Amino acid sequence: MEQSERERPDLTVVIPSYNSAEWLPSTLEACARALAATSWTAEVLVVDDGSTDGTAELITSLATTYPAALRVLRQENKGRFLARWAGLQEARAEQVLLLDSRVLLGPGSLAHVEAVTAANPRTTVWNGHCVTDPDAPLVGHFWEVLTHVFWGGYLGAPEPVEFGLETFNQHPKGTGVFIAPRALLVEACRVAWPTGDAALASDDTKLIRHIAAEVPIRLDPGFVAVYRPRGNVRDFVRHSFGRGTFLVDSYAGTSAGWNAALVGLAAAPVIGLAVLAALVGAQAWTVLGGLAVAAVLALAAPAALAARKRCPAKGLRAYLTYAPVFAVPYWAGLLRGLAVHGHLLRSTTRNLPVRTEVAA
Repeated sequence: MEQSERERPDLTVVIPSYNSAEWLPSTLEACARALAATSWTAEVLVVDDGSTDGTAELITSLATTYPAALRVLRQENKGRFLARWAGLQEARAEQVLLLDSRVLLGPGSLAHVEAVTAANPRTTVWNGHCVTDPDAPLVGHFWEVLTHVFWGGYLGAPEPVEFGLETFNQHPKGTGVFIAPRALLVEACRVAWPTGDAALASDDTKLIRHIAAEVPIRLDPGFVAVYRPRGNVRDFVRHSFGRGTFLVDSYAGTSAGWNAALVGLAAAPVIGLAVLAALVGAQAWTVLGGLAVAAVLALAAPAALAARKRCPAKGLRAYLTYAPVFAVPYWAGLLRGLAVHGHLLRSTTRNLPVRTEVAA
């Protein structure tokens, strides 16, 4: 039967989870604390994406005492995109919070969203201000340098801002902490639907890009959460490999510049090795020494730029320590991305949403 408006919750929280039983109790506790600071009713859906660590049984046991309606949906391992899609299909609320299993909502974050939305009901889409857990192992802070290089204008001095398609690439974004109307999320998922293996497709950038073409997205430090990153080198390498692939799916076909950049990133190591071999064969040691110095400076340059944009010291140390570890798996992932998603390079508009008129 259709749920009446009175029975329908104000918010559905969708948490995709793969082997995150270790993290889920604290994630759910933080979520409950944030919900308790609001007047909202809520349901929480944990989508068990083929976990082998007892995730489903854990959620079933927690549901008996959880302060909101909590249930688990089970599916074979299909990746985060399809796990979120499964949650959206079951969501009963008009507003949905997408929340990753490693993310801790700030205790006042949802109360802030409620207050701002009450004052301005047109603000319906929120991208979370997510900070890295300061207590995470060093390797978990690696990405802070890169995010500050690209989005330091916001991260260096966070203030509430709304962005659309025109300024899309100027702001940090992700679906790890993201609120939007269910209907808009469903529409965006259909537009960004994977053409092949969903586990190799972007689960955030393409979806958010479509939403940004429709309505403004609010990025607000009041809607804060803490991300607990991967804490060992093995997981970091696996994550870097995946991010290389997702980069191609996210940006191939969005502009001629991005197409050139992706192809250039893939070709640069091969060209560099060929030049290096030629110089060694010619015994051009002075030139090789100069190139070595240039390579070190090029490696350090992002850290220097991030430091100017107030990147935390731990992030700078993580980058300088793990950049050599990151380079090869990320490049390999990029090559995989070009093999899987390279067809997107054929057009500079194919991977962009079509703007539609939004009713006033």
